[in-house]
Order: sequence, then C-alpha cells, then structure tokens
Amino acid sequence: MAEKLNANKLGMTLGVFVAIWHLAWAVLVAVGFAQPAIDWVFPLHFIDMLISVTTFSWLTALILTIAGFIGGYVMGWIFAKLWNCKCLNKR
Repeated sequence: MAEKLNANKLGMTLGVFVAIWHLAWAVLVAVGFAQPAIDWVFPLHFIDMLISVTTFSWLTALILTIAGFIGGYVMGWIFAKLWNCKCLNKR
C-alpha cells in the first residue's frame, strides 16, 4: 500500500510554493517587467488578447500572496486527504 501523506505538510508545501510563485509575479509587476512577460508568454500558447498590467500596489501584492498560499494549502490538504482515503484505495 502506498505511504500515507501528511495533509498539513503537503498543504504547507504547496501553499508556500504557490505563494512564492505569486510573489514572483508581484515582483515582476513592481519592476515593470510583467507586461513584456505577458506579451511574450501569451503568443507561445497561441493566445491573442489585449491585456494590460495595472500599476503596482503593496496591498494587492500582499493579498495576492496570501490568497495564493491559502489556495495552495487547501489544494494540497484536499489532495492528501483523498490520497489517504480508504474508499479510494480498494486494492
């Protein structure tokens, strides 16, 4: 049988990863490189949209990072609980 996952540890790990990812985006916005990044990435995915990055706000960056952490934590926690669920492991 597969090893059981610690829901809190996985939630924290994924939460921190997603928070860092969103913090990196906030830094790109702060230094003015977010728009060129979007203009480069979207065509690579065959997407043609008119999107403009707004001005940087410390409060928005903080909310973005916290929301990213919470969302990542919840996703990791749910994944671990499902992984450990006996109802799904019927071997």
